[in-house]
Amino acid sequence: MTTAKKPNASQQHSVSEQLAEWAAELQENDLPQAVRDAVANTVLDTVALSIASLDTDYGRAVDQAADTPGECTVFGHAQTRSPYDAALINGTTGHGEDFDNTYEGCPVHSGVVVVPALFAAGEAYQLSEGRVALGLAVAMEVMCRLGVVARKGVHTAGFHPTSVLGTVAAALGIGVARGQSAEQLKDVLGVSASMSAGIIEYLADGSWTKRMHAGWAAQSGLRAAAMGGAGFMGPVSVFEGVHGLYRAFAPSIEPDLSELLDDLGERWEAANVAFKPYACGTMTQPFIDCAVRLADQGIKPEDVVDIVCHVGEGTVHRLWEPLDLKQAPPTPYAAKFSGPYTVAAGLLYGDAGLAEFTERAIRNKDVLDLTSRIRFKVDPGNEYPHNYTGQVDAKLKNGDVVTEFQGQLRGGIREPLTRQQLLTKCQANLDFGQWKGLNAEQLARYADGLFGSQKTFSAAALKG
Repeated sequence: MTTAKKPNASQQHSVSEQLAEWAAELQENDLPQAVRDAVANTVLDTVALSIASLDTDYGRAVDQAADTPGECTVFGHAQTRSPYDAALINGTTGHGEDFDNTYEGCPVHSGVVVVPALFAAGEAYQLSEGRVALGLAVAMEVMCRLGVVARKGVHTAGFHPTSVLGTVAAALGIGVARGQSAEQLKDVLGVSASMSAGIIEYLADGSWTKRMHAGWAAQSGLRAAAMGGAGFMGPVSVFEGVHGLYRAFAPSIEPDLSELLDDLGERWEAANVAFKPYACGTMTQPFIDCAVRLADQGIKPEDVVDIVCHVGEGTVHRLWEPLDLKQAPPTPYAAKFSGPYTVAAGLLYGDAGLAEFTERAIRNKDVLDLTSRIRFKVDPGNEYPHNYTGQVDAKLKNGDVVTEFQGQLRGGIREPLTRQQLLTKCQANLDFGQWKGLNAEQLARYADGLFGSQKTFSAAALKG
């Protein structure tokens, strides 16, 4: 095993220089098995979700818009595209149902950025499978660490961390996969942050822009890696500067950049990515578990006077306010970020999968009657964003108050999904997309086989 240099935020070199030096020296055999497993599971999860969403209204729209011919695979599609358009389509469809992987330190969705970006790069530059796998690991690691530094800051400023931070991470991962030098990677990082974007105003009306953020970050990462690699200069102080990434996109925080650099190569945050059991926003998932358990006890919607959810303050502006809008979400996509709707779905439908976020499901008069009785209370002791918990108090017509508590995100580091559970989820998503190609087991073997392979990368097996 090679030993890459260990960066330290106290050194005189800039943060981007230290990060670039570490990434340039990293080799595939430096990756622990837990990271390899997380990368393979992320490929499995992401590809299936992209295939499931390709024939949706928004999937068809992005496919029509991103129509530049090329040789790169669009997951589930018979036609190929340019690397930029393939990355944009695959990222948009992968993130479109908000069923993709996440991270508990900050809800960044690494898979739907880095898999489309690295797969497009792998095909465009004829990289080896092993180099693509290494790039995936680097991009996931850096995206998670960028999120740890940001915590709630990017969301508080009105931006989407997946898009803002994903652009930087994808660019670095692509640069590593291409074998770029530390000097090149420094410029890749400097350039990439000027391509970061993504506001969260979709919360106002349930429109589609969040869906495209992952794809935008993926294609932007390709651009940044190409430009930095060609010698286009980017600011060396891109992270810590007065006008740097965190000052621009998270001005409410004082970033502790040691969290980005400390123990790189020894402590791997990429191994801690979470996989969702429900097709909706991360922070509401533990509350759905509570609602499902209420239903399992035989409690029916008509038994309920009201339900109070005890929430973290940082989740209110995304899941709970304005409450009247959240109690009657205008679109299926808006319902994914509605605390009242997702809790009601758990109690009424017993699940919150793809089928629970359709026009028919969200317009059901019984579900809307129930959402009108679901409200929230801010819990000052809530652990968010360090841990995602859920507590619901259901007041019943017989006078009883039934409390359910979920102490962690199911699918996260404290209660991870097994490979078999991920395979079941994957196959269900492939079936939802009426996919006739590789099944979940075959897709898992494809993902596992990337590491250690010198074969030229191809995603052709994932075409429709």
